[in-house]
Amino acid sequence: MKLNKVTLAVGILLATAGGAAQAQAQPVQNIVLVHGAFVGGAGWRPVYDQLTHDGYNVTLVQEPLTSFSQDVAATRRVIEQQNGPVILVGHSYGGAIISEAGNDSKVTGLVYIAAHALDNGETEASNGKKYPNSAHPFIKSGDGYLTIAPEYYHSDFAADLPAAQADFEAHAQMPTNAAVFTANIPHPAWKSKPSWYMVAKADKIISPDLERMYARRARSHMVEIAGASHSVYQSHPDDVAKLIEQAAQNAQP
Repeated sequence: MKLNKVTLAVGILLATAGGAAQAQAQPVQNIVLVHGAFVGGAGWRPVYDQLTHDGYNVTLVQEPLTSFSQDVAATRRVIEQQNGPVILVGHSYGGAIISEAGNDSKVTGLVYIAAHALDNGETEASNGKKYPNSAHPFIKSGDGYLTIAPEYYHSDFAADLPAAQADFEAHAQMPTNAAVFTANIPHPAWKSKPSWYMVAKADKIISPDLERMYARRARSHMVEIAGASHSVYQSHPDDVAKLIEQAAQNAQP
C-alpha cells in the first residue's frame, strides 16, 4: 500500500512537471514588426496577414526615421503595449533598431530579415565599406536626409516585385536621416537573446556576405532565399512568416 502511495505521488509529480513543460512550450503570441529605411510599415502587410491568420497578435512600428534614438523610442513604445513576451522583427535598418530595443525584458527572440545586426563600435556605414553593396548611391537632401533615386528603386531595392508596385514605392519613400546609419549600439541584444536570420541572396542594398557574417556571428538560425531582393519581406512573405513563427515557437520566456 505504501508503494502504491509512493507510485501515485511520483505520478502526480511527473504529471505536474509535464504540464509545466507543456505550458513553457507555448509559442510567444506577440509579434512586433519594424520596417527599415525609406519605407513604411505597410510593406509588412502580406507577412501580417499570414501571421494573424495563424493566430498571432501582430503590431507594426511606424518609426519616424528622423534619428536612431527616436526610432528606438517608437519601437519601445509598441513593445510596452504588448501583454506578454514579444518576438521582435526587423528588416534592413530595422535590424539596428531591434538590436537596441531588443534589450527590453519582454523581448524573448529577435528575427533579422536582410537586416543589420551591429556590434559595439560598428555602424552600417562602416560595415558597408567592408562589404560593399551593388546599389547606386543614395540621394541626399540639403538637410541631410537620404532617399533612393526613383529610377533605381526597382533594380536596387525591389527587383523581385512587380514594376508597377516598385514604381509606386519609389515615389512614396520616407526620407531617412543619414545620421541613423552611423548609430552605435553598445550592448546589442543578439548577444544575449536567441535570433533568427534571413539572407536575401540577390540583395543589392546590403551585401549578402555581410548578412551571412551577421547571422554567423550572432549564431542565428539562418535561412537563405534564392533570387530574393532587399524587399524579401514583401516578395517572400510565406518564408518570412515561417521563420518568424519558428522564432515564436522556440524562443521561450
